[in-house]
Amino acid sequence: MPGLRDLQRSFRVALLAGDAAALAPLLLEDGMSYESRLDVYRNNISGSLSAVLAETFPAVRRLVDARFFDYAAQTFIRTLPPEGPCLHGYGAAFPDFLAEFPPCRELVYLADVARLEWLLHEAAFAAEVPPLRAAALASVPAEKTPALKLRFHPSLALLEAPWPIDRIWEANRPETGSEETIDLAESGVRLEIARRAGTVALHRLDAAAFAFRSALLEGSALETAALAAFERDPGFDLASELAALFREELVTGISR
Repeated sequence: MPGLRDLQRSFRVALLAGDAAALAPLLLEDGMSYESRLDVYRNNISGSLSAVLAETFPAVRRLVDARFFDYAAQTFIRTLPPEGPCLHGYGAAFPDFLAEFPPCRELVYLADVARLEWLLHEAAFAAEVPPLRAAALASVPAEKTPALKLRFHPSLALLEAPWPIDRIWEANRPETGSEETIDLAESGVRLEIARRAGTVALHRLDAAAFAFRSALLEGSALETAALAAFERDPGFDLASELAALFREELVTGISR
């Protein structure tokens, strides 16, 4: 008799990979083949995981229709089954999967819409951390300000795409259901996603603000982030943008 860990591993392989060879000697027929018994579990697991993906990526599902989404989801589940027990964390790799999934190659914007939906999903489940007030900067000596690094709310994320994915997402949300035609050549977007006052929101950033916030979010010092913004726009207003980060309650800590 195998140990519990080996038994669990064999059961997982049988259900998710369809290989029941190691488990077969331990299963009774009893009027129904062991494969038929396993199929019951497989269907339950597959249906549950498909439902998780459909809930996380509703706009993607509407863009490709429900039947095709289920087909893509089932392929994804077989290729990349869950690795942890927390189902709300399942689906992080789905956007990259869609980018490489042959039937989706003509839908060039689809993976980026999925990336946006995943970031919105992550923002909704991110931990809550109290914001830091701008007054905290008053205690920092002026000569040390350029080396400051900021910590941000866990829900904050930034996304750049060559398509107007925010409009595509908005038009295909279940609660919107718009039939609007969106021109893919309209413009690319630089988006910020964050949860404020319990509500997840996104808005567009200009090139300089996006460069500034991206650098800070990646751990760069204030001076380095400012230089990245000035490269995009020599007229970038550093003081105003820094104040906006605190006003929007995105900053949760500083280090020097």
